[in-house]
Amino acid sequence: MEVEIRLEPHRQEPKVVILAGEESEELLRLAESLRSLAMGPIPVNRGEEKLLLPQGEFLRFYTDGKGVSAQTAQEVYGVHLRLYELEERLDQTGFVRISNSEIINLDRVTAVDLSLSGTICMTLDGAVKSYVSRRYVKKIKETLNLGRRSQNEKR
Repeated sequence: MEVEIRLEPHRQEPKVVILAGEESEELLRLAESLRSLAMGPIPVNRGEEKLLLPQGEFLRFYTDGKGVSAQTAQEVYGVHLRLYELEERLDQTGFVRISNSEIINLDRVTAVDLSLSGTICMTLDGAVKSYVSRRYVKKIKETLNLGRRSQNEKR
């Protein structure tokens, strides 16, 4: 496979073009995996100032009654995107929705507390605590491989 990179100084986000002789399953899988790579920065607001921050900077995105906020280790920013729009733009291997009102960065999780009542509390960098809603517990357990072990695995 031939790979070529062309730089365009005015371009905001990368664009990938696949040239092929014919369509195949492998080609479709490649295109889908490239689509799921969210490499672009996220636009945020600090007062009147607009910034583009790399995705890795964020601990979490959450709704707070006034709209969507984005929290980093240093501060909280306003975001003009809705959570579902952020979910589409964020790296799907690094960010996961834990409730209807919150998306967290899995790379910034420092502790996971599974209580006897079935709730999950996740601690992010800087001692920020986020709680997984009951609706998302099964998804989070699967994502983090926290499910029950089978009899064969226990031995």
